Amino acid sequence: MVSFDEEQAEAEALDRFQELGLSQYEAQTLINILRLGTGTAQDITRVNNVPRTRVYEAADRLHERGFIDILHTTPRKFTVVSEETIIRTLNVERENTITELAECLETIGPAQPQREQFGVWTVTGREAVSSRIDEFIADAEEQIVYMTVDELLTDEHLDRIEAAADRGVEIYLAGISDDVQNRIQETVPSAELFDTLWEWEETPAGSLLITDEETALVSALVDGYANETEIEETAIWGAGDRNSLVVVLRAIFTWRLDGDRAE
Repeated sequence: MVSFDEEQAEAEALDRFQELGLSQYEAQTLINILRLGTGTAQDITRVNNVPRTRVYEAADRLHERGFIDILHTTPRKFTVVSEETIIRTLNVERENTITELAECLETIGPAQPQREQFGVWTVTGREAVSSRIDEFIADAEEQIVYMTVDELLTDEHLDRIEAAADRGVEIYLAGISDDVQNRIQETVPSAELFDTLWEWEETPAGSLLITDEETALVSALVDGYANETEIEETAIWGAGDRNSLVVVLRAIFTWRLDGDRAE
């Protein structure tokens, strides 16, 4: 958990409130009331010179959203609800927004992106690469060839692989340590482990994934991996049985897998 001093915490909270849909004046007014507990518009203004007219506008909006209560005295007084109520309300609003967005996107068009037959696409960032791997594994219908290193094999990937095995997809795995191999075989006993042509974990390689011999992704670890700080990852991927990336990787690993099976 990140720790802040009071000034940093206020600046961070101001940014986060705005990301969650509050205006700058609404966010600042709410923070001022949180500091005061209860106060008039004049009290709120004195905290950091928010214009009084803006305080009234912001307070009315915050009251509508359930973040503060108003005492209709002269002058009016404002008091904040509990922090737990504010967080719970924001969570509900966010979940409702995501649900409504999902419904809109489903109406707008197909969920699956168009995939270039000959194009090679790039993906940058650990989470983005991981999400693409999850997507490809989830869409696999016949075969998955997956090489990776221990640090990049997430529980989500394992869940996806297990689900793929349950629906009859052939699973081939390599590149991981003996400990992780044992863990996988306990979770997905039908998965076949194969030896690679090189020591995968001794290179800056990240993951390699081929699904149904029609989709391929290969990633590399960059920057932080060398000095054992945060792992960053970048990848390229392609789709289609004539895609150049798919054709090359499929040729390499079809030969390798066929060789292992012949033995």
